[in-house]
Amino acid sequence: MSAPSAQAPVTLTIASVERDTGLSKDTLRVWERRYGFPAPGRDALGERLYPLDQVDKLRTLKRLLDLGHRPGKIVALPAEDLQRLAQASSDSAARRTSPIQAHDDLDGLVALLGTHRFDELRGQLSQLLLRKGLARFVADVVAPLNEMVGEAWTRGTLQIFEEHLYTETVQALLRNAIGSIPRADLRPRVLLTTFPQEPHGLGILMAETIFALEGCHCISLGVQTPLRDITLAAEAQRADIVALSFSPAVNPNQVLDGLAELRGALPAAVEIWAGGSCPALHRRPPQGVLALRLLDDIATALLRWRQEKVAT
Repeated sequence: MSAPSAQAPVTLTIASVERDTGLSKDTLRVWERRYGFPAPGRDALGERLYPLDQVDKLRTLKRLLDLGHRPGKIVALPAEDLQRLAQASSDSAARRTSPIQAHDDLDGLVALLGTHRFDELRGQLSQLLLRKGLARFVADVVAPLNEMVGEAWTRGTLQIFEEHLYTETVQALLRNAIGSIPRADLRPRVLLTTFPQEPHGLGILMAETIFALEGCHCISLGVQTPLRDITLAAEAQRADIVALSFSPAVNPNQVLDGLAELRGALPAAVEIWAGGSCPALHRRPPQGVLALRLLDDIATALLRWRQEKVAT
């Protein structure tokens, strides 16, 4: 009797790797040609097949790219060096941001996420929302929790699906809470969205929550709106303010160039407010763009806007 054949190693197609890692097919092909990694095999039809160890390394590379590292400096590094770099980069990013207060309940929420107790997570978040009220829930719970979840994902202690489930849970809570706020038709009229390169919608939803609580008329376009459509929507909706959110995942040049282009396309009377954790936004925001560091800054900026409009 012949010995059983060895089980074939598990591999993923390029489409599966794109979905799994967030790296585009074009990026994978360019890296393969330029850096020699990834180095996929081929099936009988010549299609690329990626072994799981390469996919794991690609996930780590994506986390490092989101933290601002350049592919030419890191793609060729061994997987062990990349893990150490991801850990060091996460620790450095945590030191650069405003310190998060120690909250046992927030640590517990991250633990629930990591152990897949999602119903408990939703329940505890709902209780915190009721106990703190919507404004403090966003500022004191969701904002620091986002950083904690992001750092855990960067270190590799949370998987992509866990981070996605967290995001969906919080978004559902906030959308439901926003829907319960009495509809205001007060100025300013605020148009909210993100640039085409920014798929993360939690930041702009958090901002919408604060704007709605402050009595603004909010018009949300969701995420990834082309610049021309932002301009057209601002005109059609008679927006006073265009509010945008940026995560560190977006290329800094795309942030700054896009804001400068949008500023030139919008009437001077329409203000652009930009927030989020993109470092370049706060180092040198384009002229005519108000960069907001914290959600609590929105109320102060609105007070200034309303005083100026009343004065004129």
